[in-house]
Amino acid sequence: MKIALPVWENKISPVLDTASRLLIVEIREGSEISRFEVFLDERNPSRRCHRILGMGVNAVICGAVTRHFSEMLKASGIKLIPGISGQPDDVLHACLEGNLEQPRFFMPGCTGDGLEEQLSALGFAANLKTKAQPEENKSHE
Repeated sequence: MKIALPVWENKISPVLDTASRLLIVEIREGSEISRFEVFLDERNPSRRCHRILGMGVNAVICGAVTRHFSEMLKASGIKLIPGISGQPDDVLHACLEGNLEQPRFFMPGCTGDGLEEQLSALGFAANLKTKAQPEENKSHE
């Protein structure tokens, strides 16, 4: 599986549509086996989508993305995990460890709704330790 992360100043780029660099990471059996960066000079969304697809990318973990570009990527079979921020290595590590659902990885205004299902569709199980624990001492009347 290949995951693309748009990068800007050593952070996940705030807007995928205008990102000029992509970090492409190949994952096998839950571990990184290779990585490389590419420069995206395509501004046309369909050309940009075609270029990402041509690199064999299966999923994009990104910040914000327009509805038009999002739908185009999804229609091409590329899974999309939007609303994520942070340093690319931290985000990738959290994804592989099942800890991407931590609020510190959410863009402002994002809540992570649907993130568990998106990660599960990619084969990354959420780490249940990061979720709120149920109340233990409920009074019984």
